Amino acid sequence: MKKFEIPEYYKSPIISKVKAMRKLEDPRKKDFSPTILKFGSVEFIISRHFGFCYGVENAIEKSYRAIQENPEKRIFLISQMIHNPDVNQDLLSQGVRFIQDTDGSQLISWDEITLEDIVIIPAFGTTTETRNLLTDKGVDVKTYNTTCPFVEKVWNRSAKLGENDHTIIIHGKYNHEETKATFSHSKENSPSLIVKNMEETKFLSDYILGKHSTEEFNAYFKHKYSANFNPELDLAKIGVVNQTTMLASETQEIASFIRTTMIEKFGEEQIKNHFADTKDTLCYATNDNQSATLELLNQEADLAIVVGGYNSSNTSHLVELLEQKFKTFFIKNDEEISSKNTIKSFNIHSKTTTNSTEFLGDKKTLKIIITSGASCPDAIVDNVMKRVLDLMDIPFDPNNIKL
Repeated sequence: MKKFEIPEYYKSPIISKVKAMRKLEDPRKKDFSPTILKFGSVEFIISRHFGFCYGVENAIEKSYRAIQENPEKRIFLISQMIHNPDVNQDLLSQGVRFIQDTDGSQLISWDEITLEDIVIIPAFGTTTETRNLLTDKGVDVKTYNTTCPFVEKVWNRSAKLGENDHTIIIHGKYNHEETKATFSHSKENSPSLIVKNMEETKFLSDYILGKHSTEEFNAYFKHKYSANFNPELDLAKIGVVNQTTMLASETQEIASFIRTTMIEKFGEEQIKNHFADTKDTLCYATNDNQSATLELLNQEADLAIVVGGYNSSNTSHLVELLEQKFKTFFIKNDEEISSKNTIKSFNIHSKTTTNSTEFLGDKKTLKIIITSGASCPDAIVDNVMKRVLDLMDIPFDPNNIKL
């Protein structure tokens, strides 16, 4: 796999060693068991897979290359390059400006962008409408296009499905940049509909089986289907793709549920004419990170720490998995840890940050699970570990790691 050039300050003395060791031991990534690091009385149980994925490293390399290669030009990002506040803040500090917020709100008018400017397309990709707008202005949309190859794979698969008259069902969050981009591409080739979860999938399936009216369908999925979507005609041949950062297991569950519905509607012998197998669109990094997190559930620990941006979809799903068993703290960096008893953590359900006074407590020995999202630099995970060790009065020596 290609080795990317990313800033040295995103790398780490601890995690880099751990990942290098695991790569040598398990080059084919068959072992999802965690790595155990011992520092005195603190034991860190580190996920087998976490941190920067291929798509994120590709985006970081191209973004920083854009800065280096264009010192005299204005540089813009369509929106946040990835969902990590430290990385985005660093880009802002180097003069990069964001055209839109993550929810699509305009921060800089398109009228201000000229063909002389450098515009970076983020890892999530962008909509065909935005791409065409930039192209019409004469802006180069190819040189610094950092769209993740696995996102583009979903787009290409959707196009193939459209050529074969399939309607595209996208498992994703309607307001997420990646889902917006995927939807804009898929609707060019075929009728498209976004479902967020199993609840919406069950409503869709009930409609297919005649349990809801078309009026009820249109109201329930308002703003979530393409302009050319006719539910009475377009749900006889279906393919399911996903926002690559969603829970892979949920995407598979949704696809399986719809497949069962289509069998009930059209019969087992006709299923190949009504439902496409799209397992090949699932992102390998999302799969690996989630599989490694599921393996962590077989461990015993005092708490779990998940590090990443609070608006990161893939990171929130790691929290969702771990909190099934452990007291789990979702933090963006080490600055959220005030003391042994106080930590500011993000609640993925209420979408708010809360101060907890039940962090490390007075225990003399601790077992701590730690992982991070695909857009989180390893150096930030290092800093979290260092902060915990400091609070436990344990000296940190990266050259004296005990496995």
